[in-house]
Amino acid sequence: MTEQTNFANATQRSEFWVGLGWMALSMASFIGMSVGSREMAQNMSIRQVLFFRALVGLFVIAPFLPRLWPELRQMRSVGLHLTRNIVHFTAQYFWTIGVVMLPLASVFALEFTAPIWVAFFAWALLGEKLTKARLLANIGGFIGVLVIVRPGFEVVDPAAGLVLLAAVGYGLSLVLVKRLTRQNAPAVIVVWMILIQLPLGLAAALTDWRPVHAADTPWMLLAGAGALSAHFCMAQALRRLDASIVMPVDFMRVPLAAIAGYLIYGETVSFWVFLGAAIILTSNFQAMRAERRR
Repeated sequence: MTEQTNFANATQRSEFWVGLGWMALSMASFIGMSVGSREMAQNMSIRQVLFFRALVGLFVIAPFLPRLWPELRQMRSVGLHLTRNIVHFTAQYFWTIGVVMLPLASVFALEFTAPIWVAFFAWALLGEKLTKARLLANIGGFIGVLVIVRPGFEVVDPAAGLVLLAAVGYGLSLVLVKRLTRQNAPAVIVVWMILIQLPLGLAAALTDWRPVHAADTPWMLLAGAGALSAHFCMAQALRRLDASIVMPVDFMRVPLAAIAGYLIYGETVSFWVFLGAAIILTSNFQAMRAERRR
């Protein structure tokens, strides 16, 4: 029995460290996607950035299409797939504008408001309970946003408002994904995302097309592969770690993005960004702990 217990503990410890490794890769991928998107936007329009990100994603998933074709051809929930991806595409558009115009750390800090909207849309669309803990998390998140943007003390950058709208879109998108998982495998949801967002990106890009240069190719690959890698690595981490562990670790994206922004672009980030992000994170973390005790 002791040997079995020791083996189980060793396995658990191993899974913990492997999960942290996947989290590190996820954070690196998110930051890589941000840097790649910003560099692409130096020569291209934001709409082109979204198109080429999806195009790279198509090449990445292409080898898996034959295996997924039997489920894809059933066209399950195609209307919901379309709705989800229009919402997600719009959110990506707003988020990418923020990446181009704001310090990277500010973008990630404001993006952490997405769990607030997940709770709201889960209540409105899925019938999940909007508990006291979740309401308090929403209030804390709102306070955190006020600390970051500091209306009345500083001129509020319109791009910050777009990132907040992106967070709303991401929250709604996540809830719609949860509904889609009732009838669709996760891999199929990703394939539909690429297949729908690629023509959306092309149609948008053609309205503001600019010359594309060979020097942009590495940034396309970084942004496109980083987008898929970030979500894949996050899913792998969640398989091994509780969400209550993943969430505080994921907060490290804010200081890591600040470091990347400083080293690559010479950005400086105010104390208020970190304070506001900490308030948002703490509010959501406490809500998750309360939910687990119920």
